[in-house]
Amino acid sequence: MSTAETQVYERQGFGRSLGIQGQIGLLIVDFVNGFADPAVFGGGNIPPAIARTKEVLAKARKRGWKVAHSRIVYADDGSDGNIFSIKVPGMQTLTEHAAISAIVPELTPVEGELVVRKTVPSAFFGTGLAPWLTQRGVETLLIAGATTSGCVRASVVDAMCHGFRPVIMADCVGDRAIGPHEANLFDIAQKYGDVVPAERILAL
Repeated sequence: MSTAETQVYERQGFGRSLGIQGQIGLLIVDFVNGFADPAVFGGGNIPPAIARTKEVLAKARKRGWKVAHSRIVYADDGSDGNIFSIKVPGMQTLTEHAAISAIVPELTPVEGELVVRKTVPSAFFGTGLAPWLTQRGVETLLIAGATTSGCVRASVVDAMCHGFRPVIMADCVGDRAIGPHEANLFDIAQKYGDVVPAERILAL
């Protein structure tokens, strides 16, 4: 994006920082085997994003931050197919016991961490994620996951709509193509949340 285009956003008052406030939570969106594998739904910069998220998750657990994960999980018989799965039919291969639907081993949830199952991009839509975070007093929600232009973006927008402060860790989110990844990080930073490197979080 050109400097002139960026200046339009600045002139119109976009891009204000939300900052980190109150109790911190961590949401890891759809870092499952299928999105880690370029032969299935992965590619691009997703593998390094997973590796970086492993460091942040260790920090979150040490600090006692509330942690939630999401997975896309469809019924084995396809009975819960929806518009998302019509648009991307392969999504219905992500069933409860399919290996490609399992969270990657290095980010395996531990006791006390929420695992949200969903059939749409947002980790909030039709799930108990928002009340779970609210009950635990979370105000600032750190977000990692895949893909930046898809399920991460949808979850960021819904996090903001539910009153959480979304902080997207730029090197902890990934996409199968770098163009959509970078464009969506820019757009998120202008309208919906903060976009920061993980090292800023690790330094807290």
